[in-house]
Amino acid sequence: MKPIRSSAIPKPLPRVAKFEKLAYGLFVHWGLYSQLGQGEWIRFLGKQPPAQYDRLKDTFTAKDFDARALARFAREAGMRYITLTTRHHDGFSLYDTRGLSDFDAPHSPAGRDLVAEFVAACRAEKIIPFFYHTTLDWRWKSKTCPPAAFEKYLVYLNASVEVLCRHYGPIGGLWFDGNWSRRDADWREDRLYATIRKYQPGAMIINNTGLDARGALGHAEIDSTTFEQDLPVMPDRRGWKKYLAGEMCQTMNAHWGIGSNDFLFLSPRQIIESLCLSRKVGANFLLNIGPTAQGGLPEYEAAALRIAGRWMAQFGDLLREGKPVVCACTGRDFLLKARGRYLYFAFDLSIGGHANVTVGAGGIGPRAIAKFPEKIRSVRWLDNGEPLSFAQDAKTRDAVVHLSGYPYGTQLVVRVAEIIPA
Repeated sequence: MKPIRSSAIPKPLPRVAKFEKLAYGLFVHWGLYSQLGQGEWIRFLGKQPPAQYDRLKDTFTAKDFDARALARFAREAGMRYITLTTRHHDGFSLYDTRGLSDFDAPHSPAGRDLVAEFVAACRAEKIIPFFYHTTLDWRWKSKTCPPAAFEKYLVYLNASVEVLCRHYGPIGGLWFDGNWSRRDADWREDRLYATIRKYQPGAMIINNTGLDARGALGHAEIDSTTFEQDLPVMPDRRGWKKYLAGEMCQTMNAHWGIGSNDFLFLSPRQIIESLCLSRKVGANFLLNIGPTAQGGLPEYEAAALRIAGRWMAQFGDLLREGKPVVCACTGRDFLLKARGRYLYFAFDLSIGGHANVTVGAGGIGPRAIAKFPEKIRSVRWLDNGEPLSFAQDAKTRDAVVHLSGYPYGTQLVVRVAEIIPA
């Protein structure tokens, strides 16, 4: 006989509940590779001679890196946390490794502990700092090295993470990336995560499962599943031993590190839609930028995120507080619940106005909601307070809300209506 699966859903730990309320974060991929402007994998995919690549340390000045400006930018864009690449696959660290290696920012012309600056700036701007840290290291040949060398590498990795945990005060979490490079190996996760729990008991532990294992569960200490470059799905948490959050990470273009000849950028519309569709299933949205060679904010990405930030200024608190409502809606529309009310997120609305001066993005009129959880008392748009008509079946609670289009001069991409229950 097959065991009967428990229908109970575990409650999130405090650190996980806090993480889910952050909702929207900034991913920052910056390192030596940024000087080449060909993406973060150029050392490996470009077959760069290791000695030649490592000399990029000699020109790494970080003269344009203003940690306070970065943290302020994230806050103004509506984000509540930043995940910074403290060390990427090339093995170069933005932090002071305190004798573990001289391949770090303090031993470069920058001469500074850039992670210390980052953490101080985040605290000043009320942003939660997260640390990305690679587990794949090309300098150590961690993917292919013999078992004995791999064990030595794991000792180095653990010591590196311990430095991050001990010397920068409380952080939001650590975000690992690279276990997928050696899937059958024992990465000594018990030891690594025990180190984090010892020094950072309130930190999230996230380990990216990669493009081909989105949403996969992992070690018992992991606090969130990952969805790299794709929309998350609603998990069935019944019977889970632990409540895990979800997080989608996405690039603004086709690379994580800056690509000087990469013009395939997301628009503000795509940012807003991906953010909303992540929150539809309760997942966080971690959106990446690749700073310039010496750490400046990239121009287009900064502008696009600031535009999306104006949308967040209107609706961000609702996204952060709202909990998913499992209820079938029309198209991509969905419901969240916050503060005793329901929030209807409407996609693809058209603009009212003369046919010669408006471009329709979709339709207006009735949108169906199957089995709405409660009897509806009223519905209105939050942006202008306009009341909306509705009908609801008293027995099934199926509802239809009649949506009006955007007033001329307005296009919010996703518009939010408030539904007040009786």
